[in-house]
Amino acid sequence: MTFSIVAFDPANGDLGVAVQSKFPNVGVSIPFAKAGVGAVATQSYCNTSYGPRGLALLENGASPQQAIEILTSGDAQRDDRQVGIIDAQGRTASFTGAHCFDWAGDRQGAHCAAQGNTLAGAQVAASMVEAFEAHGGPLAERLLAALQAGQAHGGDRRGQQSAALLVVRAGGGYGGFDDRYADISVYDHPRPIDELERLYAIHRLTYFRSDPAQLVRIDGAIANELQQILQARGFYKGVATGLCNEEMVRALRDFMGWENYDERIRDDDLIDLEVLADIRAKHAIWLRAQ
Repeated sequence: MTFSIVAFDPANGDLGVAVQSKFPNVGVSIPFAKAGVGAVATQSYCNTSYGPRGLALLENGASPQQAIEILTSGDAQRDDRQVGIIDAQGRTASFTGAHCFDWAGDRQGAHCAAQGNTLAGAQVAASMVEAFEAHGGPLAERLLAALQAGQAHGGDRRGQQSAALLVVRAGGGYGGFDDRYADISVYDHPRPIDELERLYAIHRLTYFRSDPAQLVRIDGAIANELQQILQARGFYKGVATGLCNEEMVRALRDFMGWENYDERIRDDDLIDLEVLADIRAKHAIWLRAQ
């Protein structure tokens, strides 16, 4: 009923799970992860205790294979279960019970493992691993690419319904207070993977911190443009001088908080190009509504 991938990024330690199923709201039952420990995908009449218990086993020194053996050995319904685990060293293991609906199985790759049941065929899991390994960029985007590849090769043969993406990073959550770097779920949608990508783009702008390469100085032209926008929205009371002064920086801070760019607010004369592009796009929509 489901296909998923667990993965690790050795460059920064990110761990994550991505999943799609012809079953509603898989985000609450399948993906589990903890920064510095590992990630677990439990599915096919899933035993949700495999998530926290599997992570606890990894944290206490078990390998992914050992964790799976312990989890399944005492489970009377093990033949109906499927699970994939990766640890913070990139080691993987998967298990598919004998009673899982065909096609059911898994494929291992570099720092990833894909598993699924009720699939169009073995090519679904294989294509997910291939896409993950071939795609560059952040772990979240590689996981999404893997889901798209799995769907393109037939996916769940009953169709699509829900999807989820979970990526953990130490201090990666809002304000740096937890490890939930990306935690996005699509409950019910005709194209849940596409919807997951749309939501990820919103999440990325809202929750991720600025990439230093995307920061530019607020020069005269940008300052003038921002002052006019801030004036129109009631955040800046001065004249549009084109000078990035203290009054403008304060008004920009307030406006960015109002518009939910919290994690990209600054106290200097720099602005994130992604934020600037979004401010322009949203202001154009605001003007058309007046």
